Amino acid sequence: MIDKEQLERATQQFQACSALFVALGDTTRQKLCLDLAEAADEGINVAQLSGKSILSRPAISHHLKVLKDAKIVEPVKKGTQIFYRLRLKEVFQDVKSLIDTVETIIESEEDAGTKTTVGD
Repeated sequence: MIDKEQLERATQQFQACSALFVALGDTTRQKLCLDLAEAADEGINVAQLSGKSILSRPAISHHLKVLKDAKIVEPVKKGTQIFYRLRLKEVFQDVKSLIDTVETIIESEEDAGTKTTVGD
């Protein structure tokens, strides 16, 4: 039986990661993330991103907003322009915590299954 405390922790962690999962579930945003990764810490602006895509600037801005809301990208103002860069290290820490919790639940379930199987 799953520990209720672990189950509650996993539920909260899934909720904390849900915006990330939705944002990364779209192939267009996945491509944008790869373009942002290629730009590294310098970042990249909407005009440069539109040059790498068939998407319009407003469409790119929409996708960047979704990524920004999920805390995957951060805008950095340089002069009059806004450049975007990835924040993967920070955002994936939540995913790592979720994975750790789920692995703990699985291990405790496997241990419980072993204990009941041995006695049968």
